[in-house]
Amino acid sequence: QVQLVESGGGLVQAGGSLRLSCAASGSFFSINSMGWYRQAPGKQRELVATITSGDSANYADSVKGRFTISRDNAKNTVYLQMNSLIPEDAAVYYCNAYIFASARALFYGGADYWGQGTQVTVSS
Repeated sequence: QVQLVESGGGLVQAGGSLRLSCAASGSFFSINSMGWYRQAPGKQRELVATITSGDSANYADSVKGRFTISRDNAKNTVYLQMNSLIPEDAAVYYCNAYIFASARALFYGGADYWGQGTQVTVSS
């Protein structure tokens, strides 16, 4: 059973910083892309940033220059460093990973896994 466990959310003042972490655990062969999504009340879940196994990163326009995604493949962990936070960044942040359960899955496809979400609140 694969699990993604997030940590690092909380309350911060506008202009402040937070660092989110998400660790994958369980039995699997490899992790392809990892990423962060967020969902604010009354809004759809949206992409924040993704990173490939080769460390190629992609960001939503709204966070470019303020957020940095990184990963530690040895620890099966993805991070999101969030700087210059604004109230509009407040949301539940979800970790995502595309994981291959076995070597055979490289041919047949992996699966998307999601964390339970961590709340980020930004006070103005």
